[in-house]
Amino acid sequence: MFDSLDEQMRKDEERVLTSGQRMMRYAIYVAAAVVVFGGLILGVHMLT
Repeated sequence: MFDSLDEQMRKDEERVLTSGQRMMRYAIYVAAAVVVFGGLILGVHMLT
């Protein structure tokens, strides 16, 4: 009967975002992670 906040947020998000928008969000997250970790790896290589 009573949903947790996490479950309610997930239900609300599913109603608002289309599958294409959701995939675009995940692609942006992956691209940001690649930039951050790539920068860290490059920084370590520049130090050695």
